[in-house]
Amino acid sequence: MPKVKLTVVKSNCRGRYCKEGDEYIIEDLCPPICHELWNAAYPYVYTLLNGGTLDYGNKRAAMFDIKCPDEGRVIIHGEIINNS
Repeated sequence: MPKVKLTVVKSNCRGRYCKEGDEYIIEDLCPPICHELWNAAYPYVYTLLNGGTLDYGNKRAAMFDIKCPDEGRVIIHGEIINNS
């Protein structure tokens, strides 16, 4: 079953929810991050969990980078992983 790994690449989180280097493995439930960041990331996570790919630079890939809607204070990288 596919899973999505979210990695916090940069963090200046006001709520101190995310710290640089934090990682979350997503199967079906939302991770312990703020709802604003989760709402921004969820459509990408859903796409990857359902076998889709996303625009990533000049190519299509099973990964994404997204900034927090709060002035880009947090940047996360998401990628599909296959852990059995």
